[in-house]
Amino acid sequence: MKETIHHVKASTQYKREHKADYGKEKIEVLYEDKDIIVIEKPSGMLSCPYPGSKARTAEQVLEKIMRSKGTYANNHKPYVVHRLDRDTSGVMMFALNEATQKKVMTTWHKMVTERLYVAVGENPRKKEKALDDSGLIDDELAQNSHHVGYVKHDESDTAKTVPARTHYKVLLRGKTHTLFELSLDTGKKNQIRAHLSSKGYPLAGDENYRANTDPFHRLALHARTLEFNHPSTGEHMKFEVPEPVEWREYVEKGDPHPRTPVWKEERKSEEKAAASKAMAPVANGGYKRLSRKEKSKMDFISRGKAERR
Repeated sequence: MKETIHHVKASTQYKREHKADYGKEKIEVLYEDKDIIVIEKPSGMLSCPYPGSKARTAEQVLEKIMRSKGTYANNHKPYVVHRLDRDTSGVMMFALNEATQKKVMTTWHKMVTERLYVAVGENPRKKEKALDDSGLIDDELAQNSHHVGYVKHDESDTAKTVPARTHYKVLLRGKTHTLFELSLDTGKKNQIRAHLSSKGYPLAGDENYRANTDPFHRLALHARTLEFNHPSTGEHMKFEVPEPVEWREYVEKGDPHPRTPVWKEERKSEEKAAASKAMAPVANGGYKRLSRKEKSKMDFISRGKAERR
């Protein structure tokens, strides 16, 4: 019987070997009452399950904690009201019954008074493209076939878009990176990552948006502050977990000779292999027609040369 070989992404393998808590990440409960629970979610953990995934999630870990304390019941368990990307860390809230979940989700934009993120973005290659000290990014977002959000730059792109508004403030400008504070008017998938990347500031450690650096061996995005009026009592509540101190230190110091991320090295190898395959002549004297998958693994110049043949 032929053995099936599953390809493991270089970034995933690197985390397995170097992330001390890989696959065993823990959550910290910041607050709990009969209706809500607020936690600190670590980087590397999904917020909640999705079809086909067997990875641990904050929702499942929270259920396990509640069961161990004897507080879990069919009418008293975690219900999702918002999400953080898998590699984003920070403050997150769950409802503990269906009635509260419904109320929070229908009144979210009125109930939540402040939701702040901190991120480290790579500086644009051209200084004239630098963002102002503060402002609003309101480009609409589309999603590609891998459900990754992006800002359309090609007029021929017919993908559907949704409104997205991100407020940003520069906390610190460094020689190679910038430290941002961000807040959202809308909560679209990958919103901060897609918006900053579209302005030339991909987040450090962001494989999906082709970052060139990975200084923290994780995505440099952290949900620092969640401030809201309690859905049942109306009490004003604020929870804050500071971002890692090394982020500011790194931006202040700069990194003129950063180590190439392991996943970028792998991508270069894939692009080179795809380009060589596309350029090779076939038996009839012509050249092999590129598939969409092969095109996606090639850099812009190599793809252009191959398509002109």
